[in-house]
Amino acid sequence: MPINSFENYPMSWKPSINKTEKPIYQALARQLEKDILDGVLLPGTKLPPQRELADYLDLNLSTISKAFKVCELNGLICASVGSGTFVSYDALSNAYLLEDTKPQHLIEMGATLPDNASYEPLLIQLKSMLQETDYEKWFGYGRTGESFWQKDAAKKLIRRGGFETTIEHILFANGAQNAIAATLASLCKPGERIGVDQHTYPGLKTVAAMLNVQTVPIKSENYEMSPTSFEYACKNESIKGIYLMPDYHNPTASVMSIENRKKIAGIAKKYNQFIIEDGSYHLLNNEPLPAVASFAPEQAIYIAGLSKALAPGLRLAYVAVPGQYKEPISKALYNLNITVSPLLAELTARTIVSNQFEVLIEGHRKQTIQRNQIVNRYLSEYTCLGVETGIFRWLLLPGKITGAEFETLAEQEGVQVYAAERFVVGNSCPERAVRISVCAPNTIQELEQGLIILKRLLNELT
Repeated sequence: MPINSFENYPMSWKPSINKTEKPIYQALARQLEKDILDGVLLPGTKLPPQRELADYLDLNLSTISKAFKVCELNGLICASVGSGTFVSYDALSNAYLLEDTKPQHLIEMGATLPDNASYEPLLIQLKSMLQETDYEKWFGYGRTGESFWQKDAAKKLIRRGGFETTIEHILFANGAQNAIAATLASLCKPGERIGVDQHTYPGLKTVAAMLNVQTVPIKSENYEMSPTSFEYACKNESIKGIYLMPDYHNPTASVMSIENRKKIAGIAKKYNQFIIEDGSYHLLNNEPLPAVASFAPEQAIYIAGLSKALAPGLRLAYVAVPGQYKEPISKALYNLNITVSPLLAELTARTIVSNQFEVLIEGHRKQTIQRNQIVNRYLSEYTCLGVETGIFRWLLLPGKITGAEFETLAEQEGVQVYAAERFVVGNSCPERAVRISVCAPNTIQELEQGLIILKRLLNELT
C-alpha cells in the first residue's frame, strides 16, 4: 500500500494492476492501452505525472517510465515538454485510408485520386513500347547503372516541380509512400522523433508507427507550419528532422508561402535537421513555387511522387537526396524494393522526355478546375478551403459536430469523406473538419450527387 493516500485525490487515471504479472511495466502498458481502447481514457486526457503514478501504485519511477514509453511508441499517448503526457487524439483513429476494395455502396469522396479521364498519353506511349522487338526487357530486373537517361527525365520533372537537382542525387522508389518509409528507416532509429504538422498525411503516420519513430506535432499559423514552433521543437523536443508537404498540404489544402519556406529551411540548416519534402502535389501548380529544398539542398530529401499528378498506377517516385544521406537511403530502398519496375520507369521517362506529361497534367488540371467549380457552387455557404487546381478540399463544419461524427453521418447517407481525426497528430486537438476528394467520384454526375447529400447534411446542422 502506498504511503500517501490517493483516495480523494483527483487523478485522471487510477489503474489497478496485478503485481504478480511480470514484467510489471508491460502489464501497466497493457492496462493503459485497454483503458484507452475501451474509452475509459478519452483522447486529449492528461495523464497523471509519472512520479504521482509511481507513488500511487507503489512502484519505481523507472517502471512507470518504461510503460509510458511502450504506449508512446505505439502512438497511444504523447508527451510534450513542459505540458505533460496526454492520450493522443489519433489513438483510436484509422490512418489507413485506402481500403482493400472500393466501397460499392458509397460515393467515393475520401481517397485522393486524380480524375480517370486524362490517361490517353500514357496509353499511347505504352502501346508503342510493347510493339518494339525487344519488349521483353521491360519485364526483367532493372539496374540502376543502366538508368541514366531515366534519371535525366526525373531531373526534368523535378525541375518542373520547383527544385533543381542533378542525376547524381536521384534515386527511384516504388511510390512516395515507399520513399518515405525508406527515408525514415535509414535516418531514424526506433524511439527517435520527427516533427510534423498538427494534421498530416496519414501515410507518414502509419510508416512512423511501424518503425517506432515518434511524430511530434508542430503548431501551425494560418495552416502553415510555424517557423517559431519548429525552432522551439529543435531546441526542446529532441527531433531529428521534419516532414513537410508545402504545396496542397494534405489534408488542409494549404500552400506554404515563400517566406516561410525560406525560414523553415534556414532553421533546418541552423540545427542540422533533415527535411523530408513531399512534393506529391507540386505539379498541380501551373507555376510551382520554389521547393523548400531549394533553400536547403544539403538538408532536404525531396520526393516527387507521380500518383497524384500523373497516375496512381505509376508506382514510381523520384527522390532527390543530398550526398550525406544518399548511401543509407539507397540501401534502404534496395532492401525494400530490390528494384523498381523497368516497365513503369521507362514508360514514365518517355512520357516526360516527349513532353506528353505536360499534356497529361493539363488534362488533369482542366478536369480538376471544372470539378472544383461545382464544389464551389454547392458549398458556397460554407468554408471549404483549397483552390481550384487542388484535388481535395478541407471543409470546416458548422455547429458543434466533430469530423468523426460527420464522417459517420455522411457514410450512413452514402458518401465517404475523411475526418480530421484521421490526420491529427499526438495531443493536437483535431479541427471540426473533413477532407473531401474532388476527383475521386467516377463522373461529374456522381460528384454532384455526393455534394447534394453533403449540402443537405450541412444545412441540417445550421
